[in-house]
Amino acid sequence: MMSQTNVLDGGCTCGLVRYRMSSAPLFVHCCHCRWCQRETGSAFVLNALIESERVQLQTGEVEVVDTPSNSGKGQKISRCPKCRIAVWSNYAGAGDALRFVRVGTLDEPAHCPPDIHIFTASKQPWVLLPPGTPAVAEYYRASEHWPAASLERRAALIASQRAAGIKAS
Repeated sequence: MMSQTNVLDGGCTCGLVRYRMSSAPLFVHCCHCRWCQRETGSAFVLNALIESERVQLQTGEVEVVDTPSNSGKGQKISRCPKCRIAVWSNYAGAGDALRFVRVGTLDEPAHCPPDIHIFTASKQPWVLLPPGTPAVAEYYRASEHWPAASLERRAALIASQRAAGIKAS
């Protein structure tokens, strides 16, 4: 559902932080874990997974907040320093190489519907999952759900991390 140009713009509520995704995301998660529920104050979070190099700040700067995560490895949530809106996260597993862009901060969030619902074992009982979209009780293997093009991009990202001496996961 990406736009014709495969470019999506987004930003925070006050407009200080503006960013551009220069391609379609690798995959979009709708996460129903209790951690995401608490962090967002909602029933779930929508995250578009994309290589960090494909997300460019157009205006402003983000403030990175180290935040605990269920894995114990933490995450870095990038927020607008003025209105405090979270625009993306980086999780310890992929480090700075992969961003989890908050779909709700996109100007056109309808272009990034969820590809999968994760951690549905802890979803709110009143949330109804759409038929036809994969849903898993916990997490999943990318090789079983991601499209081939996204798996190729992921492999290239891992290879570049290894070449740079960064441990990839």
